[in-house]
Amino acid sequence: LNGWLGIPSTFSAEIMSKQDFDSITIDLQHGLTDYSIAVPMMQAMSAGDATMLCRVPWLEAGIIMKLLDAGAMGIICPMINSADEAEKFVGACKYTPLGYRSSGPVRAAIYAGADYIANANDEILAIAMIETMEAIENLDAILSTPGLDGVYIGPTDLALTMGKPPVLDPTDADVVANIEKIIDAANAKGLGAGIHCGSPEYAAKM
Repeated sequence: LNGWLGIPSTFSAEIMSKQDFDSITIDLQHGLTDYSIAVPMMQAMSAGDATMLCRVPWLEAGIIMKLLDAGAMGIICPMINSADEAEKFVGACKYTPLGYRSSGPVRAAIYAGADYIANANDEILAIAMIETMEAIENLDAILSTPGLDGVYIGPTDLALTMGKPPVLDPTDADVVANIEKIIDAANAKGLGAGIHCGSPEYAAKM
């Protein structure tokens, strides 16, 4: 169960960290946060046990590496539409030989310990957002990317690319069918799957 932080507030981050979430994501894409507030939000979240994740604005290695160095234990990356994009994303999250992440875990080594670099490739989560018809067409290739840990479904963008209304908890049969297709494909590959949900009832259904 993943909580979501779109408000640039260390206090709300601290409150959320004390709830019973498995993970909490700081949203730097559509949320109102940026790197300078995301770091103190992660510091505030250290008071709780939830795994700290960040959604980056786009597939850009610099911000991915900075957020990991700041202590994020996983990255959710939007609009992964091809195997090439998935490979670039995973590479930015992993140290050599699995990727090209630069070494400099300034806060992460404090947060996670002196053996951070030795264990980071096994512990950092790389989660690709599947939210377009292009991504669904390339789904098997994306999910076959070595080092990819899971997928996160963006229901509104998925609906938009299908010519459907961009609603948060979709009930349109075609949209739901594509959501189920993504989930089934992720399960078949042994990958985790997540999705935005706007209500407890829809979350339970998902």
